[in-house]
Amino acid sequence: MPTPPSPIAFIDLKAQQARIRPQVEARFTAILDHGAYINGPEVRELEDALCDFTGCARALAVGNGTDALIIPMMALGLTAADAVFIPAFTYNATCSAAMISGGTPVFVDVRSSDFCMDPADLERRVAEARGRGLNPRMVVAVDLFGIPADYEALFAVAKAHGMVVLADAAQSFGCRWNGRYAGNIAEVTGTSFFPAKSLGCYGDGGAIMFRDGDLWEACEEVRWHGTDSAGRKESVRVGLNGRLDSIQCAIVTEKLKIFGHELKRRREIAALYNERLTGAFDAQAFALGAESGWGYYTVAIDGRDAVQARLKEDGVPTAIYYGQSLNTMKAFEHLNPDGGMPVAERLVQRVLSLPLHPYLTDEQANYVCDRFLAAVERRND
Repeated sequence: MPTPPSPIAFIDLKAQQARIRPQVEARFTAILDHGAYINGPEVRELEDALCDFTGCARALAVGNGTDALIIPMMALGLTAADAVFIPAFTYNATCSAAMISGGTPVFVDVRSSDFCMDPADLERRVAEARGRGLNPRMVVAVDLFGIPADYEALFAVAKAHGMVVLADAAQSFGCRWNGRYAGNIAEVTGTSFFPAKSLGCYGDGGAIMFRDGDLWEACEEVRWHGTDSAGRKESVRVGLNGRLDSIQCAIVTEKLKIFGHELKRRREIAALYNERLTGAFDAQAFALGAESGWGYYTVAIDGRDAVQARLKEDGVPTAIYYGQSLNTMKAFEHLNPDGGMPVAERLVQRVLSLPLHPYLTDEQANYVCDRFLAAVERRND
């Protein structure tokens, strides 16, 4: 049985921690000294750093990636009469956020090319929603696996129907569309700092980023129990506790300092995979003007389960994002339209994510390619 040149991690947080541990420990000491564990200076420092990196106008650090979706939805005052259009092929938090915020999710199928929301199907679902008496209010564009959604087409549909576009960049920090980083593409963007993300903390965390300041104040109030931003005395709207602790903000700030180097390395590994593996699978395509942040390197392939099993035998860790489309899940199946979501339901049987992180060596990456090609060749044995 082949063995890797050294153990391969699907995501290597230990190597990253070793690189920044002295800085993180110094941050911990500083926070212990000043004692502002909530809303300390580290919060504003991170928010400013996110603006500097992405080019967005304002940013809010929040408790997790789900809060980063819920808070803008609550700030907009969604009701059950408002349709929130979401792709059927993504993590369940996207749909839950719409329901928790009071809106009515409407599933949209994805494209087999880029795995992201299909703008043509969005048009059809808008018409169907209007026919049900719903008001088309929001499009949640998910940048799946690091690749920006087709924003040019989605913006056109949204504008035609007077909808807000909320970008779900939980997997795509560092991606760009027409030269603009995630966080500065849609009018409002939510991202996640879950530890396994390309930019993560050591717990739950997230951020909301704004192209302009129009929605910022309302979101800032929602984040802090719905209280007024001046005195925190009066509830001026329904809110929640969506703050991100000072310690987590400090960690993300330190990781952001090395993020550019890590993103460069992610691109190098992805390029190696592309060169070695092209033709062995259906690749996730790029829309015009899109640059991936390479949150994951995900392929679509027939016989996926057999390929995954053989890779495991050879010491290559993989993951399946996602094994079930949202429209078929128990909590959401009442939202499943007639005919279902055929592309999403097909993709969940074919997708497989390979190891991709900045601390993967070329030798390890080539071993992944060797074993993947061998597994594809033998999948029907």
